[in-house]
Amino acid sequence: MSANVVVAGASMAGLRAAEQLRAAGWDGPITLVGDEPHMPYNRPPLSKEVLAGKAPFESLAFRTRASVADVRWRLGTKVVAADLDRRVATLDNGESLAYRGLVAATGMRPRRLRCPGPVTGRHTVRTLTDAQGLREALTRPGARVVIVGAGFIGCEVAATAVSLGAAEVTVVDPLPLPMVGPLGDLLAKALLTRHEERGVRFALGTGVTGFEGDDRVTGVVLADGTVLAADVVVECVGSLANTEWLDGNGLDLTDGVLTDGHLRAGGRPDVVAVGDVARFPNARYDGVPRRVEHWSIPTDTAKHAARVLAAHLTGTDAGLPPFAPLPTFWSDQHDFRLQSFGAPALGKDDVRVLDGDPDGDVVAGYHAGGRLVGVVALGGPAAAAAASRYRSALIEQPALTA
Repeated sequence: MSANVVVAGASMAGLRAAEQLRAAGWDGPITLVGDEPHMPYNRPPLSKEVLAGKAPFESLAFRTRASVADVRWRLGTKVVAADLDRRVATLDNGESLAYRGLVAATGMRPRRLRCPGPVTGRHTVRTLTDAQGLREALTRPGARVVIVGAGFIGCEVAATAVSLGAAEVTVVDPLPLPMVGPLGDLLAKALLTRHEERGVRFALGTGVTGFEGDDRVTGVVLADGTVLAADVVVECVGSLANTEWLDGNGLDLTDGVLTDGHLRAGGRPDVVAVGDVARFPNARYDGVPRRVEHWSIPTDTAKHAARVLAAHLTGTDAGLPPFAPLPTFWSDQHDFRLQSFGAPALGKDDVRVLDGDPDGDVVAGYHAGGRLVGVVALGGPAAAAAASRYRSALIEQPALTA
């Protein structure tokens, strides 16, 4: 059976793409191909509720809408190559799928440290299998945990490990503050204080040069020569885009799949990219193509890309303005939440307190060219609610390039 539309990647972005193709009026065959054996599920709880044992897998699976009941699922396999000129995708079992439209939704995989030493005892957090294995390790009595990387996942895992009663939890990062990249100094300092008050230790401004141990990790060697005792190591050092299957087609795959303002790859009207793997210009800001790894992006990109692809397949005009989403993220850590709207990373040089105080609940505004481009709240529910009140102001702001 050949597929009229092949969706490479069966996670949230792939599922949303199929749903949105149906919503856009495409009633032809759709095949979703995914390397995991599971139906699409929600990933953010993996580093929190699943790791803490508070959420079973069944609670993570997305509800399958009636509109995609006829979609063909190919799980436990993956697309390993595509010939965009011939419109053929090849699976890892050698099978070929012909298509009229192709959706790249292959997402990311964890970056791994390339340091000498044993591998056993080192974990990542990307899939359900990852989270299940890490939970087993974290719940061993007296676990000494070293987390490499003080970004979103690293900070969330640190908070979860403390809640599980780990004997020691240390976060290592070459940067001077946790999450300073997306947050800037003001909130990153406040975040550091909150974690330290709850028992997390930090080794900042240094990296990892190796691992000690014979069959499994017993220690983490830092660049300054310090050795941190470790029974469990969690590598949270970023992600790599799953784009190798598109090699040889003349696409820009430097960091994800480069698209135009309508999420079309390489100027091809029959190929779109969605979710984490898409590197797109955002007309709301400066037009510089970027990947955005936020929970809202799979749905936002799928809606726009599906309408563009469906219009091409049916010979109609989508009539859409360039893609201009308002990115949104949140991160639950310990008993507080980070809630963000917009693109705070673009305004880190001009951060102003809009509400509250960094020592308590606080809402910070991020500005570029004097314009509000992002808002981040740190604290309890009241702070998150305060941040949401700025959402309309962010939506109404003119583009930075205007």
